[in-house]
Amino acid sequence: MPLVTPLSPDHDIETKELAEFFNETLGFCPNSVLTMQRRPAISKAFINLNKAVMANEGRVTSALKRMIAWVSSNATGCRYCQAHAIRAAERYGAEQEQLDNIWDYKTHPAFSDAERAALDFSLAASIVPNAVDQKIKEELHKYWDEGEIVEMLGVISLFGYLNRWNDSMGTSIEDGAVESGEKYLGKHGWEKGKHI
Repeated sequence: MPLVTPLSPDHDIETKELAEFFNETLGFCPNSVLTMQRRPAISKAFINLNKAVMANEGRVTSALKRMIAWVSSNATGCRYCQAHAIRAAERYGAEQEQLDNIWDYKTHPAFSDAERAALDFSLAASIVPNAVDQKIKEELHKYWDEGEIVEMLGVISLFGYLNRWNDSMGTSIEDGAVESGEKYLGKHGWEKGKHI
């Protein structure tokens, strides 16, 4: 059971209108947002931040942003966010081979060196203590400009918030996210955990 029960999608009309963004990314409004709307200022600020972070302003694709989110969520152990991130990566056109082999991004040929640099950055920035070092910086700057690095860290930071929120809340996971989690992550032991 979640720490706090999500409210109806109709609870706050402004949140509902902003949350239409998630129908594209996930196919549903996440229960995390439905819980945040107990304080509508939080739900609205979160959705607007999410939209800003996920906007494509450079070469960091929507699919790569969602894979960055998955690596970050995997590092922190949030099963809810792992499933959401892999579902969104799928919906935003990540290659099938990448979805099937996300666990092995460091060595699998489906990932380019530029993608590996971005995903290594996600891992290093998501663990405690933080492991972003000179080597991570050098690899990032080989392939990405500073604006693109800011976009990537925006995703990592957004999911830092979401990982804490959803694991602490024990947010109930939606059927669509479970389906994607089982399809792409189940072979590596993914399960709903506390997010029932």
